[in-house]
Amino acid sequence: ITEDTMDDEIIEVETLTVACDGGNGPLGHPNVYLHLDDVRHDVVCPYCSRHFVLKEGADVAAGH
Repeated sequence: ITEDTMDDEIIEVETLTVACDGGNGPLGHPNVYLHLDDVRHDVVCPYCSRHFVLKEGADVAAGH
């Protein structure tokens, strides 16, 4: 683990698609939609390095 990855925010989500805008209002980044990996159930935002992970027990069978 590098110093950069220790500071990255991890966010638990209940859907396979998430939106990220950096979370800092006007200091954030353009809104992007990210799809969680089908096997690992996670994704890292290419702009701000927020790490989104599927919450344990989340019901995503419907795919919506």
